[in-house]
Amino acid sequence: MGSCRTSSLLWLGYPSNPTGAVADLAFFEEAVAVARRQDLLLCHDAAYSEITFDGYVAPSVLQVPGAKDVAVEFGSLSKTYNMTGWRLGYVVGSPEAIEALGRLKTNLDSGIFDAVQRAGVAALTGPQDHVVTMREVYRRRRDTVVSAFDDAGIPVKAPLGSIYVWVPVPAGQTSQGFAEELLDRVGVVVAPGTGYGAHGEGFVRVSLTVADDRLAEAMRRIRAVLGAGDPVRA
Repeated sequence: MGSCRTSSLLWLGYPSNPTGAVADLAFFEEAVAVARRQDLLLCHDAAYSEITFDGYVAPSVLQVPGAKDVAVEFGSLSKTYNMTGWRLGYVVGSPEAIEALGRLKTNLDSGIFDAVQRAGVAALTGPQDHVVTMREVYRRRRDTVVSAFDDAGIPVKAPLGSIYVWVPVPAGQTSQGFAEELLDRVGVVVAPGTGYGAHGEGFVRVSLTVADDRLAEAMRRIRAVLGAGDPVRA
């Protein structure tokens, strides 16, 4: 790695939050080549790598030959193993970068509670059947959301990964305005795309982390407010 400078890191994250965008191995091959050419450390956030649909399998950046020389990949037990809030994750890749990260963390915090670490070991080494079940749950919820907005005249591209759906707002509206309309008129909360940066204007993010029945009710209300379903009853 070169000396530290403001342009020394390249951050990627696929499948993506908030958009649900995915990348193929060819994309990572190009990214690794750029990192090598520009003397960058490529950091890939793979928190949603196990939550994918329709036959898509999220590649690891470390599948690229030589990637470990210039890249690290972060994983999170929050999404794959429903350990949100336990703040447990891992990093693999460049030994030099990981050694530096270890020195940094040693001076920033005192580590994760031992019982949580043991739970993480059990999650990673134990049966993985529940991961398949979890994917199906999120796939079903994804389809519920996509179908509702399609019925309401807002075509949505079904994401191949992550636990979010990135929805374009109706013509003539802003992200903030549409989110406020849904909240005020039907009591449904979505996240304005602008909360994720200026390029999020024109979109809202719908989360798939609520129970099926509540999500179905929210989509029924959204159909109604957009004029494509039964009237919303108080």
